[in-house]
Amino acid sequence: QVQLVESGGGLVQAGGSLRLSCAASGRTFSDYTIGWFRQAPGQERLFVATISRTGGSTYYADTVKGRFTISRDNAKNTVNLQMNSLKPEDTAVYYCAARYYSDRSYHYWGQGTQVTVSS
Repeated sequence: QVQLVESGGGLVQAGGSLRLSCAASGRTFSDYTIGWFRQAPGQERLFVATISRTGGSTYYADTVKGRFTISRDNAKNTVNLQMNSLKPEDTAVYYCAARYYSDRSYHYWGQGTQVTVSS
């Protein structure tokens, strides 16, 4: 089992920044690929970004590329999502998720943190 807890959400004006954190506990953190997803009201959960076990590889959704940066600190069992130049359409509940490096699906999810961007 891997337990994930997100933090750092809040209300920000358009153009502003927020930094989300995902703290993990349980299994060996460095065995897991970590992803961030978001879900806006009435919409499906969408992929935002992912980072490999070592942090050497990252991948972003086109909608956030160039504005968001994902990073991890395996010594602290944390993954961060730095979000800059926020837009109202970034408003959503943001979730971090863990996938064992050889698995295809994310099996562990946090409870989510709300991000609201006002225009």
